[in-house]
This record gives sequence, structure tokens and C-alpha cells, in this order.
Amino acid sequence: MITRFAPSPTGRLHLGHVLAARVAFSLARNSPDGIFLLRHEDIDGPRVREEFYQSTETDLNWLGLPWEGLALRQTSRTAAYAAALASLRERNLVYPCFCTRKEIQDEWARMGAAPQGPDTQVYPGTCHNLTPHEQLAKLASGLPHAWRLDACAADVLTGPLTFHDLRFGEIPVQPRLLGDVVLARKDIGTAYHLAVVVDDAFQNITHVTRGEDLLASTHVHRRLQVLLELPEPLYFHHPLMLDETGKRLAKRHDSLSIASLREAGFSASEILARTDPQFYLPTP
Repeated sequence: MITRFAPSPTGRLHLGHVLAARVAFSLARNSPDGIFLLRHEDIDGPRVREEFYQSTETDLNWLGLPWEGLALRQTSRTAAYAAALASLRERNLVYPCFCTRKEIQDEWARMGAAPQGPDTQVYPGTCHNLTPHEQLAKLASGLPHAWRLDACAADVLTGPLTFHDLRFGEIPVQPRLLGDVVLARKDIGTAYHLAVVVDDAFQNITHVTRGEDLLASTHVHRRLQVLLELPEPLYFHHPLMLDETGKRLAKRHDSLSIASLREAGFSASEILARTDPQFYLPTP
């Protein structure tokens, strides 16, 4: 069993991060020869700061959650993402999108209501209908653009798919759940959905553990695994830690960051007691 904890170095770890790390760590440690890895998902350039790489690693070591080997930085993997995107482009499974956020909002307004995914509004498909000539002209002009997955074309190639979650069981993939998601942007050459799938395969991850708020993303990831001929891991989407108002913890909760709690005098054992993964781990 190989698991991973993959935070973004855009802020300090909080209690919700500790829960996610402990779920992945505990699954690996409870398995013979299990391996727990750390990955810095650092493709969100403007928000990434070097100090957050260091604070993440300091916090994990202080809590007694060591990982094996060197932590992977996604910014060292740009060639792999470019190759994956090129493979999809060659088969016409992605298309360039030149829409600004305002243009997308205007299109939703024109439609009367935005198509809805589980947690967000779905791209209305404005650039999907551009002709090849129009696409090439816009690309040649240097317009900022993203590359979107053509969900319909992908569905035709993959056919019906499922993935297995240790909490929810066998789940049929819904091809249009998140619409034509962004797989890469011109400024960084990749985006979350593409990078995470490529890196999980590169690191031989057998069990992907993450919060239930990312369950919908797995419908996209399962299709990308098939399209890119990558192995299929098992999944475990665990419940989230919530604040006093019932909202999930986020980086804005700096008072609950591990560094702040440590500075306030909390011990590692006290913090671990508040994030006991036994309440979240799948039943054997």
C-alpha cells in the first residue's frame, strides 16, 4: 500500500490538514510494508511561498508523521504534464478555451442560469464550438487560454466507467458531472486534475485518500486514467473537519493552524487527540 498527503504550499497547515495526513499515514502504517509519501502540489504559482514548504514539513515531523524519501514538488514535473496534455491534444480530447471569467459569467446570464455541478457552476461550453480555423487563429494571436477536457469525446472513447471508494463502494462515473474541466493553463502548463492523476501514477499510489469535498473530481480523474493508460488506485474520501459554524476548515482559520497552536502551548499529543483518524478510517 502506498498513500500520499498532498497539500498546497499556499498557507500553513491546520487541523483539517492534520486529519487528512493522519488518514493517509495510518492506512499505510496499518498495512504490511505500507509507504506514506508527501507531495507539495505547488502549481498555483502566485500563492506559493517557500516558507510554506518548510512549515508543512516542520509540522508533520513535529506531529510524528514522517514520510518516506524526498517530498515531491509538482513544479519539478512540468515535462510529464506537457507530455500527458500532448497525448490528449493529439487525439482531439481537449480544446483551447479563450473565455475570461467575465465572459463566462455573461454567458451564464444569457442562458438564464448556469449549469450546475455538485459544488460549482459548470463551464457553458462557449469555446467548444469554435472551428479548427478559429482555434488556430486565436492561438496564433497569443490570446491567453486554457485547455479543457472535451467530456463528450472522452466519454465516447472510455465508455461506462466506475471507481471504488472504501467508504461509498462502487461508484459509476458521471461523464458530465463537472463539465469540460480545465486541464492546463498557458501560464503554468497544467492544472489540478491533470497533475494529480499523472503524479499519482508516477508515485505508484495504490490508495488515494482525501476529503469528501473532492469526490466529484474523481469522476474526472478516473476518465483521465483510462485515456492516459494509467493504473487505477482505490479511493477513500473521508469526512471533513468542520468549524463551529459547520463549514470545513480552510487556510483562513489561521488560529487553528498547527504553528499557531504550537505557539499557544499545545503539545503534539493534544493536537493528535483532536484529529484521531480512527473515527474516519474505512472499516477493514
